[in-house]
Amino acid sequence: MTTPHGQGDWQHGTAQPQGQPFPSQPQAGQSYVEPPIPGMPYNGPPPVEVQPLHTGTQPYYPPGQYQPGPYQQPYPYQPYGPPRPTNGLAVASMVLGILWVYWIGSILALVFGYVARDQIRRSGQGGDGMAVAGIVLGWIGVGFLILGMVFWSSFWF
Repeated sequence: MTTPHGQGDWQHGTAQPQGQPFPSQPQAGQSYVEPPIPGMPYNGPPPVEVQPLHTGTQPYYPPGQYQPGPYQQPYPYQPYGPPRPTNGLAVASMVLGILWVYWIGSILALVFGYVARDQIRRSGQGGDGMAVAGIVLGWIGVGFLILGMVFWSSFWF
């Protein structure tokens, strides 16, 4: 690639060196000019600072320019109510349904689960999902109890 030598050869910029295109050492009273990078324009046009035109209350920004948005107002403080208490029988139903405790836990999980669901409907407490989980696990435990009794009775009789 060749460097431009005459003023007509320069594409952009106003501060092109006179005489030698790129001296290795600047002469007295001259400043050093960095050589261009191949493929890049030398001394590109200076950046244009866009001033907003004030028309009315909102400033005008040309298309493609950053347009600041209005500041968002903070939301009013709305405290949440206290959390609903969880029904204790629902917790006991789920725990006993998980543990099974020699299948007695499964039967107690069913009893506690149905009582807890009734209390939750009447009082509005939390824990309905735990009561349902205890009921489902209780029925699974009872099902295993029945299967075990059938298997055990067919083995011994």
